[in-house]
Amino acid sequence: MNHSRWRLAREKALTGEDSRSPELKELDREISLSMALAQVVYDRRKALGLSQEELARRCGLTQAKISRIEGSDTVPTLPLLAKLAKGLEASLNIAISEEDASLTLTARDAA
Repeated sequence: MNHSRWRLAREKALTGEDSRSPELKELDREISLSMALAQVVYDRRKALGLSQEELARRCGLTQAKISRIEGSDTVPTLPLLAKLAKGLEASLNIAISEEDASLTLTARDAA
């Protein structure tokens, strides 16, 4: 899709004229949520000054698994998300509704 077509598609989406199939819209939503998780994990890991290997050790995972999470290449399970939150010393909050999904990672206070 060239630049002018992209702009047209974006404008249609903003005005509610999005002609994409429901399946494509759902895939876009899933990818966005996966990318949001990847970004918050990466940002928190960097804020803690950890390498992927160090975070993996804290979480009981492999470095390759951390890399796949940060690269949006995997769909994590709830137990894996719990391990990530613990290793990142944070609370992971995911809010999903019919229209929207959001993800936040909140650092826990040092006790």
